[in-house]
Amino acid sequence: MYRGTAGGPEVCLIQTQGGKAWQLPKGIVERGEETAEAAMREVSEETGLYGDLIQGLDKIEYWYVWNEDAGPVRVHKWVYFYLLRYTNGDTSDHDHEVDDAVWFPIEEAQSLLSFDSEQKVMRQAGEVLAAER
Repeated sequence: MYRGTAGGPEVCLIQTQGGKAWQLPKGIVERGEETAEAAMREVSEETGLYGDLIQGLDKIEYWYVWNEDAGPVRVHKWVYFYLLRYTNGDTSDHDHEVDDAVWFPIEEAQSLLSFDSEQKVMRQAGEVLAAER
């Protein structure tokens, strides 16, 4: 999610893991939902913000371990990122899954992101926005 300001574009990041990580919003695609629909829903849930879909960005792939009743399960996940232009909403309306949702200048956001793969997505978003100016 981005918004234009006099100082340049700002993006909204979420803080997770007890304030230890800055990330891009993401989540699970529900049955019957397209990836873009899921992205818009997850962004609004995790940031309290709503926006218009501008374009698809990169997708990333990773594995993580989830603990089920029968023990640890290895999960393979694909995450599709989209560039959304802010239309309305307030970061104070973020859900309980995140610690905070905060606007940052795009360059600062890129350096704050905890994961290299998300930094790459942010660089791509910055390139798209720079080409629009």
